[in-house]
Amino acid sequence: MVVIKNITKIYNDRKVLDNLSLEIKDGEIITIIGKSGIGKSVLLKSIVGLVRPEKGKILIDDIPIMGKHVYSLRRKIGFIFQKSGFIESLNVGENVGLALKYIHNVPSGEIRERVIDALKKVELDPKVTELFPSNLSGGMLKRAAIARAIILNPRYILYDEPTTGLDPIVSRTIEELIFNLNKKMNITSVMVTHDLNSAVGISDRIAMLSGGKITFLGSTSDFINSSNSDIMEFRNSYYLKTGE
Repeated sequence: MVVIKNITKIYNDRKVLDNLSLEIKDGEIITIIGKSGIGKSVLLKSIVGLVRPEKGKILIDDIPIMGKHVYSLRRKIGFIFQKSGFIESLNVGENVGLALKYIHNVPSGEIRERVIDALKKVELDPKVTELFPSNLSGGMLKRAAIARAIILNPRYILYDEPTTGLDPIVSRTIEELIFNLNKKMNITSVMVTHDLNSAVGISDRIAMLSGGKITFLGSTSDFINSSNSDIMEFRNSYYLKTGE
């Protein structure tokens, strides 16, 4: 379980996160939604220890993700960045197996086996190991990034805008992949997005981030039917923009 207790993060005298608390249950898919620039990615990076709040604490399996514990706890967490974060000079296989080689010192033969297994789990042909990131489509690149995240068999996966830049059809296949991996690998998934289709389509719960706080937390059904002012404004703007 991830427990976020009263965290505050300040940038340029602005409280991006303001005394925010949230509990993420084991095995669930929880989606954090909100307007662009509201602090969703900051919250996600705080969970993995890439951003350190000025106040409050974050516990991963009852252990604070700070100080001497941060690196051991990060091994439990896979992170999918909004952009792939791949090294362009390395091929896909080398990118996916990077942590195995340089952090865990896994033998090269085993690395190749585990890379191929991870690619199969995200429904990519093992032949893509020899390709470079620039040779992949947006959807393939996103799948490869997920393969890199799951290769260490994490307990938690954090997704930062996983469908941004993808067309609706590819977006739906990525959502289905996230859902299936969550169930098959018995992991906990945390996703941040402004895509309501993604949020409603695969989430067990949805959290609304507004003004640095969680202003709504509930099931997708509760979200759809909510009269919360933040949700209604966000939902109406989304429908107006997409024409749905």
